[in-house]
Order: sequence, then C-alpha cells, then structure tokens
Amino acid sequence: MTGSLVVVGTGPGRPELMTPATQAAIARATDLVGYGPYLDRIPAANPAQRRHASDNRVELLRARHALALAAEGRDVVVVSGGDPGVFAMAAAVFEALETGDPAWLSLDIRVEPGVTAMLAAAAAVGAPLGGDFCALSLSDNLKSWSTIERRLKAAAEADFVIALYNPASKARPHQLAHAFDVLRAAKAAETPVLFVRAAGTAEVKVVETTLADADAAVADMRTLIIIGASTTRRVGRWFYTPRSERSAA
Repeated sequence: MTGSLVVVGTGPGRPELMTPATQAAIARATDLVGYGPYLDRIPAANPAQRRHASDNRVELLRARHALALAAEGRDVVVVSGGDPGVFAMAAAVFEALETGDPAWLSLDIRVEPGVTAMLAAAAAVGAPLGGDFCALSLSDNLKSWSTIERRLKAAAEADFVIALYNPASKARPHQLAHAFDVLRAAKAAETPVLFVRAAGTAEVKVVETTLADADAAVADMRTLIIIGASTTRRVGRWFYTPRSERSAA
C-alpha cells in the first residue's frame, strides 16, 4: 500500500506548543481526520486538503475511516489534542488496526509525540510531577466506575502525585466528588490540590487548595487536576515534588 497515516496531537492550546514535526505532518497531508474542534485549531492553508470531522465519542469509527483512506493511497493525519498517545487517538488507531483489514498492517503508520495537558498544567504551577506520578481519566465511557475507584485507591495508597483527566461533564456531575472521597481515605487532608483550567492557553486559570477543601464544582472538562504526594510542597507561589526521598524528608 502506498498511503500513510500519522497520528498527531495539536498540544494543549497555544500554537507554539504544537511541535514542528506535527506541523510538518499536517502540511504534507492530503486528508485530516479528527474531532471537529481539534480540526478547527488548524488553519486552512491547503485548499486541496480534505477534512473529515466527527463527534467526540466515535474514536474507533474515526480510526477505521482514517485507515481506509490511507489504504486508498491517501496521506492521512489523525488529529488529537494534546499528545495523541495519552487518552487520545493513537490507541484507537492501533485498536482499529488490530481488528481491521489485515492489509492495513502494511501501511506506513507513525505517531508524533505532543504536549499533553498534564505537562502544560504542571508547568503552570511549577514542578509537581518532579517525582513519581500517574495519570487517570475519570471518564467511565470506556471503563467502569469500579475500575476507576480501584485505580484511584491504589494510586493514593502508593503515594503517587495524581493527574486527573476528564474530571467532570454534564453527564458525569457527581464522579469527581466521589473521587475526592476515595482519595481522602488514603491521603492527608493538607495534600495540595491544583485545578488548572485551559492549561497551555492564554486563558489558563489555577485554583490552589487542599484535599480537605477541594470543591468538585470548580472543575469542568477543560480542567486538569493535580493531587500532590506526601512530599509535594510549596515554595513561594510554586509547587514541586522533590525527586529525592532524602530531600523530601
């Protein structure tokens, strides 16, 4: 097959946070496939380039469509926000590849790394991810809430810094409050909690609080939440987690 497929992330917001490799892949593409608002971030510089926008909850269908276009000989770019490999389209592409036409395995497929919201949010407040950390999505569209609770409890008991993606939506108004209850059972009340909305954009807003006082109503789907470890500390207006256990003692 002569076609190609590149999965990219546009970064968390500001154009300069989109990598040059991603920009180059987009410029070469004959077709762009992605969630509509993510495609809207890309200027329409090439009138011959075709755009295939779809809804946010059809990732697997979108991936299959992109692979089918590439199989026709097109140079396809699948567009995600942030980094394409973090709760985004790269996994959907490989799932579609695994269950789809065996001929797709011969396609030229590549993933370009990007800047995920977790990194932009951490940079806005200092270096809270300086030690061991984990990332969890609170969306139960693709996994059960019982799985989310189990992983939250394990991460809290292991004393990771935790970055929470997809913390709240109109369809899931109560889950973040439940998540905070799970974390309060295993983490100290004074644990720092940082709500970072619109990370990586000019509209970024940070709310600093503690686990005891964290209010789930502060968050929406554009909010990334960072819950500190026992070693996370404040210096001036910044938060950081030391890399060394000795310096954290």
